[in-house]
Amino acid sequence: MALSLAISPCPNDTFVFHALVHGRVPGAPPVEVTYADVDVTNTAAERGAFDLVKVSFAALPWLLDDYHLLPCGGALGRGCGPLVLTRGGGGDGAGRPDRTDLSGATVAVPGDRTTAYLLFRLWSAERPPARIEVVPFHEIMPAVAAGKYDAGLVIHEARFTYHRHGLTALVDLGEWWEGHTGLPIPLGAILARRGAVDPVAAAGWIRESVRQAWADPAASRDYVLSHAQEMEPDVVDRHIGLYVNEFTADLGDAGFAAVEALLGRAVDAGLVPRISRPQTSSSRATAWTS
Repeated sequence: MALSLAISPCPNDTFVFHALVHGRVPGAPPVEVTYADVDVTNTAAERGAFDLVKVSFAALPWLLDDYHLLPCGGALGRGCGPLVLTRGGGGDGAGRPDRTDLSGATVAVPGDRTTAYLLFRLWSAERPPARIEVVPFHEIMPAVAAGKYDAGLVIHEARFTYHRHGLTALVDLGEWWEGHTGLPIPLGAILARRGAVDPVAAAGWIRESVRQAWADPAASRDYVLSHAQEMEPDVVDRHIGLYVNEFTADLGDAGFAAVEALLGRAVDAGLVPRISRPQTSSSRATAWTS
């Protein structure tokens, strides 16, 4: 039987999962794929809607009763954090923003259980904005530029394109996180539904899909570009280069430490429910529970 898979249409996901989606991974079952923004998949995973699903690490406390966390296929890294953007500065994004903090501001965010928003809440805890609105990711930068929102929280390829909207970065939450923890930024996770997918087998399929992607990047080119939402090829390449890295093949000790640090700080701040911690690295792929 085919497995249901939900990933984003972003280049890092389509690049990583190209071989699996197209039946090129030996021993893997056929896959029926759904493409959706992570805010949508976070919500769908709460209903157990997919067998394999890309979600935000910030959403794990609500999902681990029904899903295993896989140790590969996700999005972590360094220098790839979310940005808080505001109007002001020059067209190259290098000038001064029109505000230096968000007290009293209305901020557009891409989802209320995204890692980006969780990082934002930790960063702004002492001076939170007055109002938050969840806005589809692709609408945030134009809306901030038009003055509909005082600031916007953006992810993914916005790192490369925000200056085109005349916006300036008030803070790079990745730099903030790395400066405080020394750890990579845990953004997106891959989960396997309990009772439907063997997590060890699924991790093997995904790692083979990653291996094939790196071995022959041209094989997935047309597929990646067809889902890249009118992104220019050079931006696609920079996107993949930033978000598909050593942690995609294996979270490793640093990756799991980053996840534990993020959720531990969020628990201490009262932002997410507590989850148990795995006791050994060998158990980490399957032992996380709510």
